[in-house]
Amino acid sequence: MPAVKFKRILLKLSGEYIAGKQGFGFCADVIDSLASQISEIHDLNVEIAIVIGGGNIFRGGNAKALKMERVTGDHIGMMATLMNGLCMQDALESKGKNTRLMSALTIPSVAEPYIKRRAIRHLEKKRIVILGAGTGNPYLTTDTAAALRAMEINADIMIKGTMVDGVYDKDPLLNKDAVKFNTLNYQDVLINQLAVMDSTAISFSRDNKLPLYVLNIGEQRALLKFLLGENNGTLVSDSPLEWLGINQNKNKTDA
Repeated sequence: MPAVKFKRILLKLSGEYIAGKQGFGFCADVIDSLASQISEIHDLNVEIAIVIGGGNIFRGGNAKALKMERVTGDHIGMMATLMNGLCMQDALESKGKNTRLMSALTIPSVAEPYIKRRAIRHLEKKRIVILGAGTGNPYLTTDTAAALRAMEINADIMIKGTMVDGVYDKDPLLNKDAVKFNTLNYQDVLINQLAVMDSTAISFSRDNKLPLYVLNIGEQRALLKFLLGENNGTLVSDSPLEWLGINQNKNKTDA
């Protein structure tokens, strides 16, 4: 069994990503691909917690356009993340994985209440833990929830799966001259307002020395390649050189 660099990770996924090209709802192919990638690294004894946004169903920021109170909109968004969590749970269990869906909102017929010690125990028992409903509080995004949960469960690193292969100075899908960063520190992200995570999540990660790695989750075996040592994305850390023990040899897992 190959050695992996991290024992426990938190994987942050956007709701928009699991919608696929249709832009709304669930894309079966995308969800199955994600479940396969997650199962593959779980087979290497990596402990995995997952936070998924709800943007494929509803975003709290949509509340204003609907003339709805922001708090109401945020609670709808939290419940959207639970729908995504249920969908991912089903996909993982169809691949024989033991999972637990935990919620920051109390919905006992759907998910366990989130309790830090219980979440850690599930991870220790090799269950994949899906963390829904954000922090349970309005005005805080799932980015912030992911950073908070990563610290609470003592994750070695937070991995953000996106549709591009790292962080750029501008949107590479719209700008052919966009420049990619291999490493960044948190202050660079904040000062330059780079689209990595929201500023609260980045500030929280900086203050608690939580490393963040951004990769293209749509690349074949992207998670496995990273955990085996390839560095094809962007590392965000106040001490990025310390983390560059991750070697940058490509095609290591292509055989």
